[in-house]
Amino acid sequence: MEYGAGLRICLLSYRSNPYCGGQGVYLKNLSLGLKELGHEVEIVSGPPDPMIDEGIRVFHMPGLDLYNPEYPFRTPGLRELLEPVNLAEWLSVSTMGFPEPMTFGIRAYRFLRKRFGRYDIVHDNQSLSYGVRAIGKFVPTIATVHHPITIDRDIAVRTAGSFLKKLKEMRWYSFIGMQKRVARKLLHIITVSMCARDDISRDFKIPKERFTVIPNGINTDVFYRVPEIAREKDRVIVTNSADMPLKGLDYLLKAVARVSKKRSIRLVVVGSPKKDSSIVRLIEELGIGNVVKFTGRIDDKQFVLEYAKACVAVVPSVYEGFGLPAGEAMACGVPVISTRGGALPEVVGDAGILVEPENDKALARSITEVFDNPAMAGQLGNNGYKRIREKFTWRKAAEKTVEVYRSVIAEG
Repeated sequence: MEYGAGLRICLLSYRSNPYCGGQGVYLKNLSLGLKELGHEVEIVSGPPDPMIDEGIRVFHMPGLDLYNPEYPFRTPGLRELLEPVNLAEWLSVSTMGFPEPMTFGIRAYRFLRKRFGRYDIVHDNQSLSYGVRAIGKFVPTIATVHHPITIDRDIAVRTAGSFLKKLKEMRWYSFIGMQKRVARKLLHIITVSMCARDDISRDFKIPKERFTVIPNGINTDVFYRVPEIAREKDRVIVTNSADMPLKGLDYLLKAVARVSKKRSIRLVVVGSPKKDSSIVRLIEELGIGNVVKFTGRIDDKQFVLEYAKACVAVVPSVYEGFGLPAGEAMACGVPVISTRGGALPEVVGDAGILVEPENDKALARSITEVFDNPAMAGQLGNNGYKRIREKFTWRKAAEKTVEVYRSVIAEG
């Protein structure tokens, strides 16, 4: 194959709707970037629909889809359970496990084993399943690991309230053993930050030289400044609406409560809380229900308008392997307050205010500082806007990814 020839690429991703998290955003934007560089891209995806751009073929792997929010944890029919993979999936979910990475990998392998000759390379998006290891015996295979899920597990176990809940979290994250074993067999791994590389290398016991760091891009066609809309005084926005300890929303809510005792503040949370979640209970306990607004699911246009009206964006995560919410806010020209959790300093740089994670007092001080210094806030917004456009584009990410593909294929 000539160096400049277009590649035939298969991307694997087990749960990748862009509204479900960073893995979906990665799949959508990387696939488009590869296509625009002249490569042929096909995607093998688990549910839900990954919402990929036209011109990129998507193969949907049938499964039980037990995490569908419209029919959560449904009881499959007998005919469905006669299929061994479906039965394994249902039994695992019924015993509080998370089997989707494993079962997706099996289904992907079964589907691809008659199509291996179609591809120059297979690129897995963090399923790290046994099926991916099997695929690698027939076609060059690499994976992107966004961050080590061991971090999620450790924080979830640490913050669980009882011994039984800790056991439940350990059971949920039991798929990590599979991911470690599969990742160690891969000769090359892409990750999205230096911090993620170091943490994955440590927790998965993989030499650092097997990694290539390729930062995510930010889609500036989707996230951009709207200067004709005035920023509203004392309005804070956060996109980390997930009811997960890792995302640190509870610390931001405590910070908002602190600020609200001394001055006006409004918090807009993009997304919806789960019913009877710890976040809902915390808002009630803090007595800040009148200043917190959840938007529910919104489209990209409304998202940009919410950013345009915000005085400041806060990223309170305890840990991020990259930090798309910070980059998206910066692309919209919003001043950013972020924790130093994980790779967030690599994204924010000196274009925002950085505080220690799990520190609601520091968040409250920084929010007040931005409120009281509009000139500083404007400068932070401008600096962040420039930083994203100069350093974090999906075209750069796609070009660097293709370089890795060609290296892996050549080693072959």
